[in-house]
Amino acid sequence: MAAAESRPLRYFVAVAEERNFTRAARRLGIAGPALSRAIRNLEADIGARLFERSTRVVELTESGTVLLAQARPALEALDAAVRRAVRASEPHRSVLLAVKADADGGLLQDTLSAVAAEPGAEPVAVRLCGWKEHTGLLRTGEADVALMFEPYDPQGIDADMVATEPRVAALPADHALAGAPRLRLADLDIDPEDIDERAERDIDKQGVQDLAQLLALVALGKAITVLPRSVAARYPRPAVVYAPIEDCPPATLVIAWPEHSRSRGVATLVRAATTVAQQRGMSPPS
Repeated sequence: MAAAESRPLRYFVAVAEERNFTRAARRLGIAGPALSRAIRNLEADIGARLFERSTRVVELTESGTVLLAQARPALEALDAAVRRAVRASEPHRSVLLAVKADADGGLLQDTLSAVAAEPGAEPVAVRLCGWKEHTGLLRTGEADVALMFEPYDPQGIDADMVATEPRVAALPADHALAGAPRLRLADLDIDPEDIDERAERDIDKQGVQDLAQLLALVALGKAITVLPRSVAARYPRPAVVYAPIEDCPPATLVIAWPEHSRSRGVATLVRAATTVAQQRGMSPPS
């Protein structure tokens, strides 16, 4: 029922994104006239025009712009609810934990062991993901919980701080500052307000796909970046030097879950991660 009732909105979003009825119909796998009728019926139900149509272009009206902004998260939430409901019916359920490889603060294995030691705890399955994919997986129901570094998109997400740790600069081994015992952000021409997004921005700017490729550019003298110390420790490179930065704010690791989640498995995993961090002395001051 939910799929049938959401169909007009899905049709609307497809036309809004494609700005063309023919392309939208092809994307949806339906006939053009059927799509046009569905949009006209939706406009009649709402009582407002959603598109300005011409022979060459389809543009959103003000009402259409408002509806698009609301329809996307609504459909995303519906799809996520369906995914979670399907998984809840599976005989062998597990809690899906999203994490980027080597970006778990070094806590992943001990956290999984702590959960496994809990009587009656649901098993945890790890879903490896890339930079900034964690919260998208939470919102779409493709993950139940995520272990990740700030910053992140907080829309529809709750989170607890798990740990903080120092950050280091990744420099070419022959860089003039590579032998310095300690650096300052000004030495690297880094703005303290941009530090949280430095590595992600460097990856985007250099056109690389992951951290390993970015560090290859550092080794070649084409980039300098800043990383959490635990991440740097997992990526030793002969041509890369990691140097402490004395005035750099620490990296913050959080564990996050979808807003309004009531999963006991998620609660167990959150508790395990924070406990492991406390035992290691990595938790931030209370």
